[in-house]
Amino acid sequence: MPRPNPAQLAYGSATVILSALAMLLVSQARSGAGIAVIASAALALGLLVAVRVPGRRPSGAPRPVAGAVPAQRGAESADGGRRLAETSSRR
Repeated sequence: MPRPNPAQLAYGSATVILSALAMLLVSQARSGAGIAVIASAALALGLLVAVRVPGRRPSGAPRPVAGAVPAQRGAESADGGRRLAETSSRR
């Protein structure tokens, strides 16, 4: 399994902290069980966010660009598929 990059760590950590604080403030949990459930949910959400952040591409892998692949032509030439008789200067 590849190591997470700094962006994934930052987004995941920020998500855990902010979601835990928000859920604790909204639910006003006072019991240990309620706090444990909120902490577990915040960790799961942080893990999901960290996994979904796009990782680094290998340096040799090109980035796909929309519309970069030209339309492929079959055996047709520029004149619509008709070939003209070739004349030779040799006799």
